[in-house]
Amino acid sequence: MNTVKLQIAGTDRVGIVANIATVMSDRGANILSMEVEVVGDRAIVYLEAQLTPPLDLNELLTGLRTIASLTEISPIHTLPLEKREKRVQIVLDNIRDGILAVDETGKITMVNQVAREILGTPEDDLIGRELRALELSGSRILDCLTGPGYRQVNRDLITERGRFQFLATGKPIRDSRGQVVGAVEILKELREIKEMAHAVSHPLQVTFREIIGSSPALRDVISIAQKLARTDPVVSLRGESGTGKELFASAIHAESGRPGPFVPVNCAALPETLLESELFGYAGGAFTGARREGKPGLFEIAQDGTLFLDEIAEIPLTLQAKMLRVLQERRVRRIGGTREMPVNVRIITATNKNLERMMDQGLFREDLYYRINVFQIQIPALRERIEDIGPLAEHFLFHLNSTLGKTAQRLAPAALAKLAGHRWPGNIRELRNVIERASILCPGAVIEAEHVLFGAGAPAALAGEALRSDTEQPGDSLGQQVDQFERQVISQRLQMSGSIREAARALGVSHTTLLNKIKKLGLTLAR
Repeated sequence: MNTVKLQIAGTDRVGIVANIATVMSDRGANILSMEVEVVGDRAIVYLEAQLTPPLDLNELLTGLRTIASLTEISPIHTLPLEKREKRVQIVLDNIRDGILAVDETGKITMVNQVAREILGTPEDDLIGRELRALELSGSRILDCLTGPGYRQVNRDLITERGRFQFLATGKPIRDSRGQVVGAVEILKELREIKEMAHAVSHPLQVTFREIIGSSPALRDVISIAQKLARTDPVVSLRGESGTGKELFASAIHAESGRPGPFVPVNCAALPETLLESELFGYAGGAFTGARREGKPGLFEIAQDGTLFLDEIAEIPLTLQAKMLRVLQERRVRRIGGTREMPVNVRIITATNKNLERMMDQGLFREDLYYRINVFQIQIPALRERIEDIGPLAEHFLFHLNSTLGKTAQRLAPAALAKLAGHRWPGNIRELRNVIERASILCPGAVIEAEHVLFGAGAPAALAGEALRSDTEQPGDSLGQQVDQFERQVISQRLQMSGSIREAARALGVSHTTLLNKIKKLGLTLAR
């Protein structure tokens, strides 16, 4: 038998489909499928039929042309239904879960690419087969034909390709009358779920491609950092506060290929009393209040990865000797413990201080200095890469608008010129803060030069904006206004200072008091 597919078009009228069916039947053609589409006053009939010899296509076409009002009769390769099914199959094949469907008798009606790979069988050998014949140990999809479905069931599926672990979800398929006409099962491999969980708990690190800027000063530094990333020495990042030293440390780790985590620690953000236990950990019962099972330090947590010691100049002399020993021997012993554990950790340090001067003054150990200063990378200040200010400002503005759900804003040429003329003592961190203030102060879509404020004028402008806002929408309590004022003052001082301890001295409070204020006000310690 010969199978043909036809597209038949003509004027829409009552009886046109019956006329076509009669011609087909009279000539011994068996209609396999038929679909009718009405467009305006035209009817288009798509059909697939089997021709029984001696009937051939030409004879059939001759018979169909006798029907009044038909204007077009032509063979086609693909029916509309087949096109729709193909589009659905393409979508299903691009889903990362395995999908398998059966009819009410247990025959396979649909299977996507992932499921075919799991079963190790081509689609042509699966569609129409009895699922029971595949002998899939652990499969429960047939239970849905006679009972309720199931959700996220942990199961092993044993096939000719081996054992696979999945979370399976199965549901019965019902028609418009509620009758079960089949079932579908979705399989999500446990290995992939674990990889997704790891990706969430270990966010992707910044890469060199994500560091914004094309200035020669920045490109030269990136080139050096990329070369060092593929080796394993200690890297010392130098640069003013706010130049993006942690971004470079993260990019070096990402490029290194180390399988372990990137663990950053701000040595100035931890009180001296906690810094030692955070870095080296402690054994159970080492001191009052210690966990019974002890606690691993950051050197252990960063195993096979990278430990980034930001503001290393703030490490007290009393801990510098222990730090040197760990770096030299690559072994760490917890506080109160006796066992030494080997650590395979890449060390990257960063500081905005003059370590050479501190070494001469006896504030930094000479032996530790030479141990961490194997390779030094000087991160350029923002004023040394003026051409990068525009792209950085647009980047910060785009993400700020997205985060706050604001209408997209842009910087006027005068605003960009004002940004380019500033000295940027706070570097990229200061630029981000200036752009955030400008976005808040600007009521429209274009940020003008008047919205770009630096230094002491910024808190006053924000205070004025807050007062105007309060006049229009009263409600903030005195405590809330005090918190807002403190938040602005502390943010400004952190931006101007090289470290938290320096900011605390300038504000006339203790290091611990400032840390508590930062935590209470929800401020972020940018690095």
